[in-house]
Amino acid sequence: MKYERGDMKKKASLKDIAKELGVSVATVSYVLTEKKDSRVSPAMAKKVKEVAKRLNYQPNTVAQSLKTGSTNTIGLILADISNPFFANIARVIEDEAAKSNYTVIFGSSDEKASKSKQLIDFLSSRQVDGFIIAPSEGGEEHLRLLQKQGMPVVLIDRFFPEVFSDQVMIDNFKASFDLVEELVKSGHKNIGMLAYGNSLHHMQERVRGYQSVLKKYDLKSTPDKLGHIPYENILFEVESAIDKMLASKEPIDSIFFATNTLAIRGLKYFHKLNIKVPDDVAVVSFDQGEAFDFYYCPLTHVRQPLEKMAKNAVHCLIDRIENPSLPNKTICLEAEVVVQESSAKTH
Repeated sequence: MKYERGDMKKKASLKDIAKELGVSVATVSYVLTEKKDSRVSPAMAKKVKEVAKRLNYQPNTVAQSLKTGSTNTIGLILADISNPFFANIARVIEDEAAKSNYTVIFGSSDEKASKSKQLIDFLSSRQVDGFIIAPSEGGEEHLRLLQKQGMPVVLIDRFFPEVFSDQVMIDNFKASFDLVEELVKSGHKNIGMLAYGNSLHHMQERVRGYQSVLKKYDLKSTPDKLGHIPYENILFEVESAIDKMLASKEPIDSIFFATNTLAIRGLKYFHKLNIKVPDDVAVVSFDQGEAFDFYYCPLTHVRQPLEKMAKNAVHCLIDRIENPSLPNKTICLEAEVVVQESSAKTH
């Protein structure tokens, strides 16, 4: 069978292949779906595949999904795809899912529950088999609705204590505690912290780790040394919070940034003020970033097991898809504090 130029938009069908070879549509279907009991000779199977390739036959995935009840797709919703942490997670999830023949469709909520809901609705309409979500503040009800619908969901990096689901995260309290304690052990006493001003559990745990270190070592904890930064106005709020810390009766000698994004903003402002790290102010950061590689002073930071988190999330979701009755699973991984020059005491 030959297609003229005017027919190029027409998709080749099973019927087209069968007609060219003079066999039944069922025979072609058996070969292309690789049914083991097809009783089609190897020679004929080879011809069918050759014609299918020549005609650029593409299977109707919608029809197949209606038959199998599965689209082999995963919906991935991340809080901020511009953040290297989430971008790298997306890449690992995509690669790991492909090993099990799953395609990943992802979007960024930009830390907005309303946008997360829009993405959930869109991906649900595309019949994804399940979701991996790094939720935004206020997203609890959206997750509960998915669960009521019987949709498999795995939360990654963040979770809501009151929403029972499969989840993969790190011990944020311990990582934060260990990181701030490194500053104390290096001789610092006036330690500030910048964190996002939200109610998300993982952020609260990082603040709790910071405060627990101050309490353990009987160090002063004052409101002007703990800055809560709104996500919508990072640049101005970071600079304003740092100004307050430096103008305090007992100015900070060190600072803990709760995310790599806050750290980058803070370091830029230190450069603007001609403040040297660690000579004037020591710095530690939760998580790392490629931008840190270009900073003149290697930063002490928390290294999250990003690859393990992503892979565990994929495996957890596929297990849930294949066996919905499994009990909820919580996977809590340990992070590592990487000590470098930025946390040193130089005077």
